Amino acid sequence: MKTKEKSILDSVIYSYTESTSQMGEENRILKETVQKLKDELDRFKSTPLMVCEVLSMFDADAVIKLPNGNQFYVGVAQDCDPLRAGDTVLADQKNLMVIRKVPVSKKFNVESFVIIEKPSVSWADVGGLQQQIQEIKEVVELPLVKPELFKKVGITPPRGILLYGEPGTGKTLMAKAVAASTNSTFIEIVGSELVQKFIGEGAKMVKEIFELARAKAPSIIFIDELDSLAARRVEVGTSGEREVNRTFMQLLAEIDGFEPLGNVKVIGATNRKDILDPAIVRPGRLDRLIHVPLPERNSRLEILKIHSKNMKFTKDVDLSSLVDKMDQFSGAEVKAVCTEAGYFAIRENRFIITKKDFLDAIEKVNREEALEGQDYLNMFG
Repeated sequence: MKTKEKSILDSVIYSYTESTSQMGEENRILKETVQKLKDELDRFKSTPLMVCEVLSMFDADAVIKLPNGNQFYVGVAQDCDPLRAGDTVLADQKNLMVIRKVPVSKKFNVESFVIIEKPSVSWADVGGLQQQIQEIKEVVELPLVKPELFKKVGITPPRGILLYGEPGTGKTLMAKAVAASTNSTFIEIVGSELVQKFIGEGAKMVKEIFELARAKAPSIIFIDELDSLAARRVEVGTSGEREVNRTFMQLLAEIDGFEPLGNVKVIGATNRKDILDPAIVRPGRLDRLIHVPLPERNSRLEILKIHSKNMKFTKDVDLSSLVDKMDQFSGAEVKAVCTEAGYFAIRENRFIITKKDFLDAIEKVNREEALEGQDYLNMFG
């Protein structure tokens, strides 16, 4: 009987212990939940902090700049991280005391406005243009790959080059090829994107693009449609034109300013070299001017072979004779001929390209080019 009573007592004690343990765990979870709710409630009750910029430091005090441009001499909280000029901080809205530092290096995210990539284009993908390729290699590739040569000779390599010529002649393609050959970061921007709505933002973006290029060096900054930003300046203009000039002057200062570019090269591309400001093409900036002309017959044949290397032809297709019918075609138009010829085959559910497909494609590209020229004449006389 005693044994049975002891067993019942042990069972009761075990059940009580288990119940107490479960209640303790539930109690801990409830306390944590209540604490989280209190912390969240305190966050909702707390006043918002103002984002400011530190201009200078004076022992335990600082001069900060508010978003509206006003400057104040304020105190800094004791538990705040060490500050220096240029840091972004949070300040109390009432007494403007600096509460803490914000780990923000840039207030303008330029990476959303530029294309950053490691191109896979090789020199084998560029047809013709042997002289232009040689010049680009000397100016851009050689200083990045063998900088010691220039130190031995005692000269400073050019900071940048300007590629100019007809549309579709391969300017962008060559810029990507030289970036791939040097294993450089390729930063591609369009000149018109550097012009912003508010005063000073365009110049600020230019500065940050060059800072980004230095951080990712070796790198190549490719500015397409440079004439939209670097057109010849005029004395009288609208406020918008003055803002374009401010952005342009910041670009000039970055290319040939106090801070060296190092392993950063600048490549500009334009179809309108005649309207560029002389300041951008003077020695010390984009001082190597490389003309990219329409391809000659042999160059067109190379381009046609590059873009048709994965295509299957009938026996009557002679690329050499087809090139003779593409007089004054740019590289982009030669590529368009291959694309259109492929479409003619696809429409007839074929995988083999015939001579007629190529001839129809050449005629179509010619016709579209004539229509564009006529539209231009109708628009501007």
